[in-house]
Amino acid sequence: MEPENTSVDSTATSSVHNPFIIPGAILIGFAMIAAAIYFSGGFSGHTKQTMQEDTSVITQEDASGSSIRPVDENDHIRGNPNAPIVIVEYSDYDCPFCKKFHETMKAVMAEYGTTGKVAWVYRHFPIEQIHPNAAGIALAAECVADLGGNDAFWTFSDLVFEDRLETAQTNMAKVPDYAVQAGVDKDEFNACVREGRFVKDVQEDYADGVAAGVTGTPYSLVLVGGQQGIINGAQPYEMVKQIIDTLLLQIGDSSVQ
Repeated sequence: MEPENTSVDSTATSSVHNPFIIPGAILIGFAMIAAAIYFSGGFSGHTKQTMQEDTSVITQEDASGSSIRPVDENDHIRGNPNAPIVIVEYSDYDCPFCKKFHETMKAVMAEYGTTGKVAWVYRHFPIEQIHPNAAGIALAAECVADLGGNDAFWTFSDLVFEDRLETAQTNMAKVPDYAVQAGVDKDEFNACVREGRFVKDVQEDYADGVAAGVTGTPYSLVLVGGQQGIINGAQPYEMVKQIIDTLLLQIGDSSVQ
């Protein structure tokens, strides 16, 4: 359970509201949905893993027709911004499946990020209907980024995901400590959160996600060579690696074994 009295100002946290309401059945069902990735124009590869009896998949039309805001300098990017493969993840800090996928993506970056082949972009998609503190944590992350820069944002995000159990929600009393560990001043951080300086940024990420077809988390769009595909759900490292290796072969990377 979350402590009712937290160091992150509750007024600022509660002011971050999602501008769209998603039916609860879709939210719950999404987390266990079967995953598929489709690319339009030249890449016909298809990777699918059933995580339960739900046989839902994303069609090629869905993948190519969704609208994603272009990645730019305002995004939180881990790795080479000019990498040939860019994975844009829409995530919720209190989502148990996002915690799993965060570890998957860290492993991906350890292998492919250091060579500049993959970049990871994090965008906020707090689902307040089931994770009431997620929007507040996203606001806190934006404050950390503003005060400490891109590296501080990623350090903060790693701490949030790592320091809770998979099925637990974030201990909000610890959030300012995560900010300090990420390298920002605690008083400046608390002031930023209290004033809700980046509420609009979190809301804009959420709206961008809805426009891109996101209905739950984690939901990742893979951008490569002008094409776009979808990794739906918390896919394991082995599957994401297979997708990346296939794409690298498609674009002529001879280093893939």
